[in-house]
Amino acid sequence: MSKVLMKGNEALGEGALIAGCRSYFGYPITPSSEIAEYMAKKLPKLGGAFVQAESEVSAINMVYGASSAGKRVMTASSGPGISLKQEGISFLAEGELPSVIVNISRGGPGLGGIQPAQSDYFQATRGGGHGDYHIMVLAPASVQDMMDFAIEGFELADRYRIPVMLMAEGTLGQMMEPIIVREPVTDFYDKSWATTGCKGREPNIINTLHLPQDEIENRNIYLANKYKEIKANEKRAETFMTEDAELVVVAFGLMFRIVKRAVIEARKQGVKVGLIRPITLWPFPDEHIKKAAETAKRFLSIEISMGQMVEDIRLAVNGKVPVDFYGRIGMTPNPEEITQQLLLVAEKEGA
Repeated sequence: MSKVLMKGNEALGEGALIAGCRSYFGYPITPSSEIAEYMAKKLPKLGGAFVQAESEVSAINMVYGASSAGKRVMTASSGPGISLKQEGISFLAEGELPSVIVNISRGGPGLGGIQPAQSDYFQATRGGGHGDYHIMVLAPASVQDMMDFAIEGFELADRYRIPVMLMAEGTLGQMMEPIIVREPVTDFYDKSWATTGCKGREPNIINTLHLPQDEIENRNIYLANKYKEIKANEKRAETFMTEDAELVVVAFGLMFRIVKRAVIEARKQGVKVGLIRPITLWPFPDEHIKKAAETAKRFLSIEISMGQMVEDIRLAVNGKVPVDFYGRIGMTPNPEEITQQLLLVAEKEGA
């Protein structure tokens, strides 16, 4: 394994290639466009397929087709583009078609701006499209994560036959860090369900239309049971100094790194503060929150949004202790600003 300096978006693209992705369909939008550029440059040399579709709607339906044929396939966009893909993502989820969907987030709502944001949290974790479905959501916090989570995303997608989203802030997509380049994946899942031709066997059919009442209900029950299995097996989080923490901060993605520095500084000033980083945004690591709530006196959600993940924290805490929120949008607060917030929250009654 070699160590190189890479931009986050490029590291994610390289991770997809390492994972065996040979099909990419997308439409450029800042701040995700470098992923498309990287895949356009690399895929033809590997015998892969790159298509800049005429729209995000076209791109996500091309993903549906390639995944149906058993290919490891990826698309990438930012908030407005992901919104346009939502119908297709719902179809992918119902068809149990593994795929990796990348959202390099920008501010919103509407056209918003290209400044850093985490305000697509609801869009990612609540499905965004129609029907009873979920997708898995991973939140990288470093350029190394961008590569590693791309590889892991394809693994999870194939294991559970589910779309997996990687959601990262625009800052993380643009920043450069030294990373270790992983070895190529050589072990792949059998996809006997794929529509690859049926000579000598019964044909495979991938269909999302279920008109009979019992058929659509049974299908939804089946999917719900799969989501329960994912919840039981795949909740992931990183904890830092939570063992004796009276104030527990929750932050994901790039914010985790900033908050970690602030936690260390607040500890120096006598505040018993700890940190939980959700790695999977869905399934949300509520067990980690519940465990910390057994001893903590207060929680604080810090987000680059006006407050979205804080709702999942409150659900996990279930009223046992207060949950505060601090957020900015369009800018990333620095460690000194966060440290002051930790000290202010720690002064409140019960912290």
